[in-house]
Amino acid sequence: MSQSLAKNTIHLVFSTKGRRPFLSAQLRPKLYAYLNGIFEEWNSPAIVIGGHADHVHALFVLSKNHALARIVEEVKKGSSKWIKTADPLLDKFSWQTGYSAFSVSESIIAKVVDYIRTQDEHHRRITFQDELRRLLVRHGFTVDEQHLWS
Repeated sequence: MSQSLAKNTIHLVFSTKGRRPFLSAQLRPKLYAYLNGIFEEWNSPAIVIGGHADHVHALFVLSKNHALARIVEEVKKGSSKWIKTADPLLDKFSWQTGYSAFSVSESIIAKVVDYIRTQDEHHRRITFQDELRRLLVRHGFTVDEQHLWS
């Protein structure tokens, strides 16, 4: 084959440090636009970005030229710097150290897009912690509470 072809769609989830509700409704659209720019810069276009006051969900197509860990590092590092300048009250802002990433089949991308777009509604009924536990179990992970929230 004379070219390399790859399409890996990833559902990325990461939280504010301590799951503190730093991401106001006013800040989120600007943050998502900024995150979109970082994904584009790393040749990993976002399909949809959403979340709630204490976490972000991003559905994106992973670049064939960059590792997932590098993309996540750049997204979190760049957006953390931006948040600190966007709101002077958030000068101590940081993301939780870890993240969760799940591969998404082409056949359910529309469902995941809808899920991410309706996060505010979703979190009227379920906490972020319960949501993440369900995602982890659905994707075959064993939930280790001791290390999950540090």
